[in-house]
Amino acid sequence: MTALGNSRLRRLLAPLLVAPLLLGCSQAPSVDVLGSFFPAWLVCFIVAIVLTAVARLALLRLRVKAALPMLVYPSLAALFTFTLWLIFFY
Repeated sequence: MTALGNSRLRRLLAPLLVAPLLLGCSQAPSVDVLGSFFPAWLVCFIVAIVLTAVARLALLRLRVKAALPMLVYPSLAALFTFTLWLIFFY
């Protein structure tokens, strides 16, 4: 492909690649907590940290040892965060 054709292709594809990023800018969900608005993802993250701590206590009680705890618990927190987001705000 020539340099002219390559720049034309980039010029045509740029708006198509940027459009999905702009679709999420319509409105950010927020939650009213004691009169102050917090982003919904932050509320989901805080609840997910609590759920991860409960899951850790349950695993300790069942005597299940995590092979890589530095990967398991952040992954559990991310899983809980995304799940809560999908359940309550999607």
